[in-house]
Amino acid sequence: MHVQEWLDTVPAVAVYAVVGLVIGLESLGIPLPGEIILVSAALLSSQHGGIDPLVLGACASAGAVIGDSIGYAIGRKGGRPLLAWLGRKFPKHFSEGHVATAERSFQKWGMWAVFFGRFVALLRIFAGPLAGVLRMPYWKFLIANVLGGIVWAGGTTAVIYYVGIVAESWLKRFSWLGLVLAVAIGVTSMLVLKKKAKNAQPVSAAE
Repeated sequence: MHVQEWLDTVPAVAVYAVVGLVIGLESLGIPLPGEIILVSAALLSSQHGGIDPLVLGACASAGAVIGDSIGYAIGRKGGRPLLAWLGRKFPKHFSEGHVATAERSFQKWGMWAVFFGRFVALLRIFAGPLAGVLRMPYWKFLIANVLGGIVWAGGTTAVIYYVGIVAESWLKRFSWLGLVLAVAIGVTSMLVLKKKAKNAQPVSAAE
């Protein structure tokens, strides 16, 4: 079953909880499809009156901030042995190459890597734990974490919600245009056939 179809079968409160939980776990460092869940829920909110996009965005933002904070604490306590363990458990996401790439981003951009990492799938998983492993000052991490979580989760929800509203409105107009076009084609075809039949009558009479 498609994610959006599944979300449509559960109550609104469950949608909020699932979105917050999945995004929180992804931000904590567990490879989960947080962005897919968020986009599907935001699109559903544009078609489902029972799902409030403001509440959805708030839950997604809270999940992102809390998950990243827990990931930071775990990374700070676990250190590099934690990254090695994650590499063995999730080699596709925490390979040495991925860790090295993320680490270079942190060394170059500092707290901005946490902020902009929200918009990159790989860094979104790494940001919290890696910031803790590298012992980034918590106040810097917290500022970037909160701002990044709100801008990414809230912004994604708002954009997808309004895209869904516009798309639904456009499709409704398109359906009416399609009906008008179909009627116009039908009437035109009838007139053309009628004209051809009328022109054919004198020819038949002359024969």
